[in-house]
Amino acid sequence: MPTTVKKETTKPAAAHHAAKPAKSDRYIEAIGRRKTAIARVRIVNGTGKVSVNGKESGQYFVTPRIAAAALAPLDDLKIRETFDVSAKVSGGGIKAQAEAIRLGIARAIVEKNEAWKKRLRVSGYLTRDPRMVERKKYGLKKARRRPQWAKR
Repeated sequence: MPTTVKKETTKPAAAHHAAKPAKSDRYIEAIGRRKTAIARVRIVNGTGKVSVNGKESGQYFVTPRIAAAALAPLDDLKIRETFDVSAKVSGGGIKAQAEAIRLGIARAIVEKNEAWKKRLRVSGYLTRDPRMVERKKYGLKKARRRPQWAKR
């Protein structure tokens, strides 16, 4: 019976890999959704700069009320100047996109610091709004709108 020689395998040292940055230096990412809008939000320690789809938030959200709604979790906790926010958002309308970003920011803040979870939960920023558009039904003009009835 022939003898088999077992090769010894050694893994090369992983010294050439770059060290990961400290947890506080890296960004934290979270997903927010509202209706058909989906937002991928990243927060990182910074100076309060906010960008949405590569634009400044004031340029993307034309009305100040909608821009303020998107950043409400940061304003409520008074930490707006502490973090830089970068969001990529698609689908839905402007208001749904702002609310999706709001949920994403709130989730990212909680991931960063668990102590803020209770305040954000009480304010309603961590609750995903489940309301969606009702589907159109056969024989109707819209989801519930019936064709006009004619007596004669």
